[in-house]
Amino acid sequence: MDKQQLVAIANTVMPFGKYQGRVLIDLPEEYLLWFSRKGEFPRGQLGELMALTLAIKIEGLDSLVRPLKNR
Repeated sequence: MDKQQLVAIANTVMPFGKYQGRVLIDLPEEYLLWFSRKGEFPRGQLGELMALTLAIKIEGLDSLVRPLKNR
């Protein structure tokens, strides 16, 4: 995980689904766990960022990413 990925997690908008329009760091942990349990994170960069977001939330580190959001 590098700084660019953390900034991307703080600023990438979810493009579909129930939480469309929210940035990844603001997605509920339960929603990310649902993708994980299904083993179906989206392909590509979005899926990688969602998986990293879940790991950050599980470890309780989401408060470190939130300040990286663009205002």
